[in-house]
Amino acid sequence: MSTEVQPIKPGRLLSLDVFRGLTIAGMFLVNNAGDWGHVFTPLDHAEWLGCTATDLIFPFFLFIMGVAMTFSFAKHMGKEGIWGELLPHILRRATILIALGLILNVVSGAALGRETFRWVGVLQRI
Repeated sequence: MSTEVQPIKPGRLLSLDVFRGLTIAGMFLVNNAGDWGHVFTPLDHAEWLGCTATDLIFPFFLFIMGVAMTFSFAKHMGKEGIWGELLPHILRRATILIALGLILNVVSGAALGRETFRWVGVLQRI
């Protein structure tokens, strides 16, 4: 019995994909830690001093995005440089992230009964 091994797509960095998957799994874990009145300490943010695993998720995600951007930029850099294909791609991505963040703030605020609106959430910061 032989099994065929599928090659990794060119341009993919396996270690980055694994790190991204672990970070997303960490996001699910810390965002769904159960009853918020009884949270396992490493799954809660540190009060002021110190650091827990939860406090590392967002910086890890930003690091992953920064590394992935080098691959994306290299793919979109054309003969025209930044004004050719890359700048419209950046503006489109930024607009989508900001719009998604605002929509999620409206939906979650209405679901939770909040009367305040957050203009700057996680997606807008990215």
